[in-house]
Amino acid sequence: MECKMLSSAVQPCLARMDMKRIDRFQVKMTVFSGKRLNNLNRVLMENPVHYERWRVFCNPLKALLADSQRSKLIKKLSEANQQNRLLKRQLQVKDDALVSFKRELAIIDQEIKALVRLAEEIASYSIPDGSRKINGKYIQSHLLSRLEAVLEKCEQQIKDVNAAQARAVQLSWNGVAENVQVMGSFDGWSQGEHMSPEYNGSYATFSTTLMLRPGRYEIKFLVDGDWQLSPEFPTVGEGMLQNNLLIVE
Repeated sequence: MECKMLSSAVQPCLARMDMKRIDRFQVKMTVFSGKRLNNLNRVLMENPVHYERWRVFCNPLKALLADSQRSKLIKKLSEANQQNRLLKRQLQVKDDALVSFKRELAIIDQEIKALVRLAEEIASYSIPDGSRKINGKYIQSHLLSRLEAVLEKCEQQIKDVNAAQARAVQLSWNGVAENVQVMGSFDGWSQGEHMSPEYNGSYATFSTTLMLRPGRYEIKFLVDGDWQLSPEFPTVGEGMLQNNLLIVE
């Protein structure tokens, strides 16, 4: 029992001693590493031959690291472009489905309007004896009100489809440049759209057409490799994050 008590009392002391030894060892290693680095720098600065050999040795290493980083960036960009093309194809499929659905709704809308006109004509006749009522209305008037409610819902669906469908949006940039590209949140800032120039004297008008759904988009123009804002659009953000705001209604 006494041995166990002694052991439990000594253990915290041993732990503190180990931590002190570890701390002193880390300090010594830090000082030692700093001294070795300072000695290496002094030797390289004092001996140009050694410095040149060290530089020749490091340059290929830096190039390898740069190539590795470049390969990673190219791979990520390729993956992002593939994902962007996939999303564009999916968006095109949905747009085609919306167009087809809108066409069917237009046909149904015309049929319901024809039924409403017939119901109005029937409701204008005198009510035959013995006609039954639904919710306090004669069946002729009740049929007309139900058809009008269905027509209203159908027209609202047509409006919703029009609001969800992508529409052509014209964009332009005026100035002196050779290559202009519009980038933005409409495709996640991945590829953007190249703009076609029309030269007029000393400057050119670059234009393109985007198919966009209603909403708010941030855009920016890449002019000969430099980011530029257009005074024709309002701006949002500040500094490097400042972009033009495009609103599609």
